[in-house]
Amino acid sequence: MSFNLLESVQNNLGYPALQKIDPNTQNVLPDEKKSIGDKFSQAAIPAVLTGLFNFVQSDIGAEAFLKADLTKNWVGVIFNDHKNTVLQTIAAYAGQLGESIAVKLNAIANEATKLVKEHLPADAGIKEVKLYFSNQKNNILLYLPGDLKLGELLHDNTLDDTTNKMEGPISSLMQSIGAAFSKPVTGDDIKSHEDSL
Repeated sequence: MSFNLLESVQNNLGYPALQKIDPNTQNVLPDEKKSIGDKFSQAAIPAVLTGLFNFVQSDIGAEAFLKADLTKNWVGVIFNDHKNTVLQTIAAYAGQLGESIAVKLNAIANEATKLVKEHLPADAGIKEVKLYFSNQKNNILLYLPGDLKLGELLHDNTLDDTTNKMEGPISSLMQSIGAAFSKPVTGDDIKSHEDSL
């Protein structure tokens, strides 16, 4: 995978480089030099990309992603009932007031949407969207702080799993095996399988 969505969003929006999460503590190693802006981007970019990944796993979400324009209120869409909790959690993590955070998160989501659509084929369907985000998932989760407890909020504990935040030959092998068993499936795939039975 040559294109790194997380890094591209971070660079295009002018945020400082993110730090990988320590798989043992589930948090960024303490760094006296980190500013509030650094903590905001460390939480916000992986959180939004994780939210988008989770959203497109359903056929309806993937289709909505393909049809979305760049003015969409992504925070409300991808985090749904948990929007306020996510905003408060990111605000607390970053030490910022929550009023402008939704605007910044929507800007991150819009940039990610634009970049993904630029990299998808013109005739891409829901399966291609799911596959694209699945291919980006492990890289995104390497940077997602455990303090956000996003997996809990999105009802997907694998998002907070320490295995996803490890690197190396064994971890890569485990992630590859997991990816092989979790290839994106669409409603049409399920229907055609049922029809063949």
